[in-house]
Amino acid sequence: MTPLFKLLLPLSLLALAACGAKQASTTDDAPPEVGVVALHASDVAVHTELAGRTAAYRVSEVRPQVNGIVRKRLFEEGGMVRAGQVLYEIEPGPFEAAHEQAQATLATSQATIASLRGKADRFGELVKANAVSRQEHEEAQAALVQAQAGVKAAQAAVKAARINLDFTRITAPIAGRIGRSAVTEGALVAPGQAMALATIQRLDPIYVDVVQSSLALTKLKRRFISGDMAPASTQVRLRMEDGLPYPHAGTLKFSEVAVDEATGSVTLRAEFPNPQGLLLPGMYVRAQVESGVERQAILAPQRGVARNEKGEPTALVVAADNKVELRALEVRSTEGEHWVVTRGLREGDRLVVDGLQRARPGEKVKPVPVSTAGASSAAAPSPAD
Repeated sequence: MTPLFKLLLPLSLLALAACGAKQASTTDDAPPEVGVVALHASDVAVHTELAGRTAAYRVSEVRPQVNGIVRKRLFEEGGMVRAGQVLYEIEPGPFEAAHEQAQATLATSQATIASLRGKADRFGELVKANAVSRQEHEEAQAALVQAQAGVKAAQAAVKAARINLDFTRITAPIAGRIGRSAVTEGALVAPGQAMALATIQRLDPIYVDVVQSSLALTKLKRRFISGDMAPASTQVRLRMEDGLPYPHAGTLKFSEVAVDEATGSVTLRAEFPNPQGLLLPGMYVRAQVESGVERQAILAPQRGVARNEKGEPTALVVAADNKVELRALEVRSTEGEHWVVTRGLREGDRLVVDGLQRARPGEKVKPVPVSTAGASSAAAPSPAD
């Protein structure tokens, strides 16, 4: 090895070490990359999830109107029935006899009235010639009027007997699905009995009754009055007992005009189509009701919002100089995978959603926008489902 080479070798090693240290220093000084979403203010539909139960659209109890023995049951339990369809037959014999007797009484009254009418007409002519007394004439007229009243009473008796005879055929008052029968052939039934013979329910459409606290309802009304929230649509979505969404949207029909004193809540009723019969009366469901439209609200992705040691919501925002700021937030509710933020974030803020562990308040970062889909989802309300 030559003396010159021995001299240059240490110098070369020193130069390489200096370059490596400079490169490492440059790498350490580079700000970390974080994913950000640009926030935009927009009108956001705010949904409230309320618990409730389903109720039949129509309910009718089948009850007897006359006394008698059930002779036939003419329907299948659990099947569909039409309005006016005969469901039970009560033994008609006694009522047929009563109807025939009423008809005979009417015929007798009508025959009597013909005789009395002729007598009254004759006495009317004779009294003019003083052939009969005025008293006899008046008695003949009174007998005719009495006979006419008897005919009307007999006609009413025939009508009542006909109605009772028709009541021996018990029909369905509404169309729908009929439940189990409470009586069988041979049972004695009577008007006013406590037990209904069967129950018919119409299930398409079907009602869903949900409850909302009067306090929450009052707050909503005050926000409507102040103008910072607009009234919502009447569309309602539903989740069934297993958590899956119900395929058909419903319509909010009305809310009760009084508060339940025991629970401090108000009942809301929605109507849903039920063509497949998925919903049955008494089922527990959760309804997503559109409470109102939040004017110029900020939707922040939930992955970009954390909680401090006090449980308060916070977020990291990249300022104009690319330095990270810690913001304390006020949130009103969730909307899909987003928070509805009412304070702490503004239009155009760049919210850190990726690389939160690399972002520290007061330090510079390199903001990288997330995908267009992610950005758009942060600015638009999510579906009710």
